[in-house]
Amino acid sequence: MRELDFIVIGGGSGGLAAARRAARHGARALVIEAGPLGGTCVNVGCVPKKVSYHAAELAGLFRDAADYGFELAPPTFDLGRLKRARDAYVERLRGIYAQNLERDGAERVNGWATFVDARSVEVAGERYSAPHVLIATGGRPRLPDVAGAALGISSDGFFALERLPERPLVVGAGYVAVELGGILQALGASVTFVVRGHELLRYFDPMLRNALAEELTQTGAKLEFGFEPERAERAPGGVRLVAKDGRELFGDCLLWAIGREPMTARLGLEHAGVQLDPEGYVLVDEFQSTNVPGVYALGDVIGGDRMLTPVAIAAGRKLAERLFGGQPDARVDYTDVPTVVFSHPPIGTVGLSEPAARERFGDAAVRVYTTAFTSLYHGVTQRKPRTRMKLVVSGPEERVVGVHSIGLGSDELLQGFAVAVKLGARKADLDRTLAIHPTAAEELVTLR
Repeated sequence: MRELDFIVIGGGSGGLAAARRAARHGARALVIEAGPLGGTCVNVGCVPKKVSYHAAELAGLFRDAADYGFELAPPTFDLGRLKRARDAYVERLRGIYAQNLERDGAERVNGWATFVDARSVEVAGERYSAPHVLIATGGRPRLPDVAGAALGISSDGFFALERLPERPLVVGAGYVAVELGGILQALGASVTFVVRGHELLRYFDPMLRNALAEELTQTGAKLEFGFEPERAERAPGGVRLVAKDGRELFGDCLLWAIGREPMTARLGLEHAGVQLDPEGYVLVDEFQSTNVPGVYALGDVIGGDRMLTPVAIAAGRKLAERLFGGQPDARVDYTDVPTVVFSHPPIGTVGLSEPAARERFGDAAVRVYTTAFTSLYHGVTQRKPRTRMKLVVSGPEERVVGVHSIGLGSDELLQGFAVAVKLGARKADLDRTLAIHPTAAEELVTLR
């Protein structure tokens, strides 16, 4: 048996961050990964999605070119060509991740780890032991328990597509559904969003939900609400999706984007005594500790509403600082976590939604400032998507507790305003800040 200081099961963003930071502190750290390095984010998540998003944005620029005086031949799009370039970029990133891991002094083993006990794991017949073991195996796309589900693809399958579908059905209402569906729509497909409930992005501020639905509809996308799939079946040229109420939809591609599930089933966690919730997520406290001393978990494998790459990275680094860096109180602050949805148009949000703020502070203590406008870029274009923004403030000092924006530039402007929210900025602080003109961001410091 090989003795180490720190075993990390999972080579995604959180696991790699933890292993590298621990190794920098002199710990003998080992990363065990059965698949490619980088996990979901690098291979079938953030990175290839953002590359695809950029392609979709280019499609919009081409449509607007004539309004800016350019005469261009009608562009053609080759998804297979984009896929090859995207795959090559992801492959380069994997190499960089491997180099960084080696440079920091952490080791790596390929294979699937299973717990022997709370301190030991086995990989391909070899055993490794350490006083500290981190579970960072992430998650995978969930498929519905309906007949014919295998006729569809998941978000993983989206990145394997080499031909743009003409009439895709995108089932889901969260991040993945609106992002991937929006990309397909912008690239020229005729997308139908199939939603079991009655709204998109149900945990987001109502302004964002409603604006996104409106903008998607204006681009020609269809929104089919209250549709609970009962079965999928083959049909000439594609797939037919049948709802429990009898409604039927046809598409040449069926994309399931209904959430993710944790990859814990094959870890042998029962041998370590690690507790899971009913959905299979690892239960942890604020320090990423499980119920078993010396065993920790972070990232998508613990679930919750903060399954974001930067959160996993921060949690991994804090854990390593606590265990090996002499910072016994190091932990992640999960309040006011900013997030961006790369939908079309993009969404940036941090802090509390308006309903959440009213529930926490009471109606009388909450005030809301809003604006809606057409960005300067679209001043001369035939397309006229709207940008909408909202500040949610509380108390007589009008402390900013929520910033929400949807529209061109919302993804990039959010980071700075997230800093302001984190520092406890008041509305008056934003008012005193001189605007940068002409930008979309200036609207948030000129609201009245």
